[in-house]
Amino acid sequence: MKPNLVNLIPALEGEELVFLQHLTGDLSQEQLQNFIALYNGKRRKADQILLGCVLGFVCVGGIQRFMVGQNGMGILYLFTGGLCLIGTIVDTINHKKLTFEYNQQMARESMAMLHAYA
Repeated sequence: MKPNLVNLIPALEGEELVFLQHLTGDLSQEQLQNFIALYNGKRRKADQILLGCVLGFVCVGGIQRFMVGQNGMGILYLFTGGLCLIGTIVDTINHKKLTFEYNQQMARESMAMLHAYA
């Protein structure tokens, strides 16, 4: 019997849980454990991205974009003051979406690495 993904990754919520259940549905127990080990090292929590957004207000704009691997947007935010703070405000509101998109990408990369070594 497969362990529950929520037990393996306690911070999972809604959309990410459904996405990972669909992605890992056909993995064996050992493959699932390897996937979780790879994925946990890469995934971000929504709180981390929100903290990056808040730091964009008081320090340097674009930190949250660097955190999700969008270096081009991060540089743009850096030089434009978070697009005059409008982009930072939008990212603060949409921080969960930014996190989910990044985590989807990391899950796909982890799955590709898992299959490359199999």
